Amino acid sequence: MEAPPVTVMPVTGGTINMMEYLLQGSVLDQALDSLLHRLRGLCDNMEPESFADHELVYLLKGQQGNPFMLRARRSLAHPTAPWHLRYLGQPEVGDKSRHALVRNCVDVAASHSLPDFLNEMGFRMDHEFVAKGHVFRKGALKVVVSKVSRVLVPGNTDNIEPLSLSYLVELSVLAPAGQDTVSEDMRSFAEQLKPLVHLEKIDPKRV
Repeated sequence: MEAPPVTVMPVTGGTINMMEYLLQGSVLDQALDSLLHRLRGLCDNMEPESFADHELVYLLKGQQGNPFMLRARRSLAHPTAPWHLRYLGQPEVGDKSRHALVRNCVDVAASHSLPDFLNEMGFRMDHEFVAKGHVFRKGALKVVVSKVSRVLVPGNTDNIEPLSLSYLVELSVLAPAGQDTVSEDMRSFAEQLKPLVHLEKIDPKRV
């Protein structure tokens, strides 16, 4: 099965049933330093938070319709930290007035037995990947710059291979439903990152 587009949001706290506003883009490896320099000047934290996470994507196939997907993520940098279980709803991309993709997001902390629990519930792991990168913040805005790698041997996060010669760049905000004005703030911030990176509202169904 072809892997759906990944969203690389590092393990940092848990949120219950919020809306995620998202813009995505990419930058070539050789342009990374220029982008990080620009972000240091624009964001609240001049030195970004670093992360290294391992994410497993689980599917529960029903008798009809699309399979139900859950994401289990753990920090490789902090092995004793809780796992995180994440559900991402169907994106709302039809509203032209919104400058960002919007989808329901449920994120909860879980114990280290999360993979066993999901298997017992009937979920099966579809694919896994490792994401390593940096997190910048400006107010409620979060910018994640990450290198995504495939896991070559199942479960072995030391044996990985980069998916591409670029870094994934994601600008996001978690907010209660109806706070659509945040997408305007995101658009303004994204404009300041051009031409280094072009952040767009990407429909996962069309990727």
